[in-house]
Amino acid sequence: MSPSSPGFWRSPVRGTWFTAVLGTVLLFGMTLLFVTGLLSYAAYNPDLAAVNDKTPDKGLLGFYLFDWPTDPHWLYRLNQGLHVTVGIALIPVLLAKLWSVLPKLFALPPVRSVSHALERLSLLLLVGGALFEFATGVLNIQLEYLFPGSFYPLHFYGAWVFFGAFVAHAALKLPRTVRVLRERGLREQLRTHDRPPAAEPTVSRRGALGLVGGGSLLLFGTTAGQSFDGWPRATALFAPHGGAEPGKGPGAFQVNKTALSVGVGADRTGEAWRLVVEGRGRTVRLTRADLLGLAQHSADLPIACVEGWSTSDQAWSGVRLRDLAALAGYEDEPPAVLVESLQLRGAFRKAALRDNQVRDARSLLALRVNGADLTPDHGYPARVIVPAAPGVLNTKWVTRLTFGEL
Repeated sequence: MSPSSPGFWRSPVRGTWFTAVLGTVLLFGMTLLFVTGLLSYAAYNPDLAAVNDKTPDKGLLGFYLFDWPTDPHWLYRLNQGLHVTVGIALIPVLLAKLWSVLPKLFALPPVRSVSHALERLSLLLLVGGALFEFATGVLNIQLEYLFPGSFYPLHFYGAWVFFGAFVAHAALKLPRTVRVLRERGLREQLRTHDRPPAAEPTVSRRGALGLVGGGSLLLFGTTAGQSFDGWPRATALFAPHGGAEPGKGPGAFQVNKTALSVGVGADRTGEAWRLVVEGRGRTVRLTRADLLGLAQHSADLPIACVEGWSTSDQAWSGVRLRDLAALAGYEDEPPAVLVESLQLRGAFRKAALRDNQVRDARSLLALRVNGADLTPDHGYPARVIVPAAPGVLNTKWVTRLTFGEL
């Protein structure tokens, strides 16, 4: 018996109702992923300077970009926590949906008309795009990114390809989905089959939905904690930065890149270190002692990473970025700033911040955290901390600030 024969696919659980339920969940879930993904991309300020733009030639696909706000200060933490946690929780739903429609892949004839050919092409883009987006996303958040090329353009362009096919598919299938879901009540559907089973069922519809829902809840429960404070963090067993806080003391919070991993040793952060501040025809070189001698300010802010993890609010203290802009000749309206790091390896050795981020009184060149000097892994001798910004824009081991038009 070949896969094109109806009798080959023996499970009575498959059917239009089961597929419609899964499709409805994905309709809302995938839309949320797409929106939070675009917002995450906008938060990187990709139009500000070439150093931030990891997706060149995006053209019309960048129509929605805007100046990322600094309020509320937990905005990026919420957005990226939703994006990653919901994405992981949807994996069982996506796999079950693909399983439910698998027989259609082998249906004969493969193409019945022009419209049918277009529909199958859209399904190729839909299924391929979904699998690609989930695969690249999961590998990235697990710190095991294996695809050739940068994650940013591949995931960005892949999202647009997938969502275009997703919108077309939803427009075609939504009327039928609504009709199928309205035909009979939930309780009745869970107790019956679409057609007489070819074999005794190994699981009921209720069991199948329970299996899918249970798998999603398990993944949610072992991932979501990385975006929360306190005891929930210990439940994030599937997240690289979940579990208990690393160690004790003022610097006992998550670190993505250590100083050693990016080539920042004590020889580069010792007495010879200077911060170079450049701007409107001025260049100022400051030692760490000089910075500590300037007016010190504090802010309670988290660090939130694109990979979905975040810290709780930490008590940072240091010099306001807008005060450093004043030293560079911008006393009234601080402009954007290009921040350069000592790190020798890894992405975002340079990062740009918008003028609204520089102006915010909570945006600091931090020298201390939780009442103690920064540790090397947290960016000693100085790091940037900005409210609501992605973690990579909170540059560590800062060596130069260049204020002006970028």
